[in-house]
Amino acid sequence: MTYKVPVSVLVLVHTVDLQVLLLERADHPGFWQSVTGSQDDGETLLQTAQRELGEETGIAVEAAALTDWKRQSRFEIYQHWRGRYAPGVTHNTEHVFGLTLSTMQNVVLSPREHLSWTWLPWREAADRVFSWSNAEAIRELPQRVAGRNA
Repeated sequence: MTYKVPVSVLVLVHTVDLQVLLLERADHPGFWQSVTGSQDDGETLLQTAQRELGEETGIAVEAAALTDWKRQSRFEIYQHWRGRYAPGVTHNTEHVFGLTLSTMQNVVLSPREHLSWTWLPWREAADRVFSWSNAEAIRELPQRVAGRNA
């Protein structure tokens, strides 16, 4: 069995007017999140972000389009997902990236990973996601966008 690496990315896809793309997990209907995924052996975090974005949404971008927020969160892996990791692994470190799009886009989901997608204003998106780290990243979005435009 190949175990997941306990290092992952969260890619916050949003528009310039702070609409946020959320995906509904196939393995837990009602659980909404941004693009997420574990790093593969030999990948950089940026490569992981690009790969996961493409796999989960069909959005393909150059590496330069992604912004490394230089933000990470360490959290306990939910018990029901621990079997995906090597025995004894209990925590994951998640690295946040952002992708700004000029307008909302339709996405192409990976049906084994997600059931549906939606665009929501950032406050609603922060309230909808199940993960505290995802909610924190979304709540940071207005300051990050304002800082880029300053």
